[in-house]
Amino acid sequence: MCQTELRETRIEIAKYSIKRAALRIQREKRQRDDPDEDTNAETKRALKHVKDMVLDVSKFGDDRPLTGCSLSRDGKILATCSLSGVTKLWEMPQVTNKIDVLKDHKEHATDVVFSPVDYDCLATASTDRTAKLWNIDGTLLQTFKGHLDRLARIAFHPSGKYLGTTSFDKTWRLWDINTGIEILSQQGHSRSVYGIAFQQDGALVASSGFDSLARVWDLRTGRSILVFQGHIKPVLSVDFSANGYHLASGGEDNQCRIWDLRMRKSLYIIPAHVNLVSQVKYEPQEGYFLATASYDMKVNIWSGRDFSLVKSLVGHDSKVASLDIAPDSSCIASVSHDRTIKLWTSSGNDEDKGRETMDIEL
Repeated sequence: MCQTELRETRIEIAKYSIKRAALRIQREKRQRDDPDEDTNAETKRALKHVKDMVLDVSKFGDDRPLTGCSLSRDGKILATCSLSGVTKLWEMPQVTNKIDVLKDHKEHATDVVFSPVDYDCLATASTDRTAKLWNIDGTLLQTFKGHLDRLARIAFHPSGKYLGTTSFDKTWRLWDINTGIEILSQQGHSRSVYGIAFQQDGALVASSGFDSLARVWDLRTGRSILVFQGHIKPVLSVDFSANGYHLASGGEDNQCRIWDLRMRKSLYIIPAHVNLVSQVKYEPQEGYFLATASYDMKVNIWSGRDFSLVKSLVGHDSKVASLDIAPDSSCIASVSHDRTIKLWTSSGNDEDKGRETMDIEL
């Protein structure tokens, strides 16, 4: 991308993020000043909902280990990817009737994510060094080429116009989804880059890597503005809270760390699991809770306020590779190397609560 186009993109991102930040600050001010707003009560309701979650659906998703999952913006479709290189789309809420099977990657699929603005659009990443943009009808819309080694995780910018990718080539990159053009190629990690997440305002992006660091970048300048050190092993996942200033990270040291961008330091260390943390994910609306997936076969749910353990979701028979939280927090989806998709919800029938549904081979 030429310098003029890059400058225009940065200006566009700046304008977008300023509006989003203003709305977020106004909402926080209203919640603080309005006597009818009871954030403590809302938090308690959200955590009670999570505490009541049980295994509602369990289904085999592929004949190879599953590596990623993502719920669509309206929560009606679940996408899963696997080491077979195939991405499958499932109807919610029962995870039945595959809508489509996306086949174009030549090697393992490593991640899948739905667009935050387009109901019909999703992206996939692969060890074949490419990311791909799809329509849910199976149409391949775009292929993003440029990385020199296998891809790890991907994430959409909140505007839906850009896609971030991480790679074992020690870079993360930002792409224009309409043109397929690489906007940024960022170096800063000394080893493979693995995790990536965009702040909801759209101004910042966080990356994490095998160098045990989490970095925060300003998309308006393309510069790394914060470096968080504390993990002693590779950091595999990062995610921003909806408040805009808390960042969670998880990695091979079995920890989840909470970083405060305002104080520029670690706020809390959660001894989250007894094996590596494969993914961290905040509840998307208010950050009431934080979910962590682990190779210890569990998904743990933590309070977003005091980071205490709220619930352990136990049911997988092997490493949990990925999870996602429904936009309305009604359910949590998880996928594992045991090849199963599991859906956790508190809205199931009473007679089914606490009882695992039968795994059905495809």
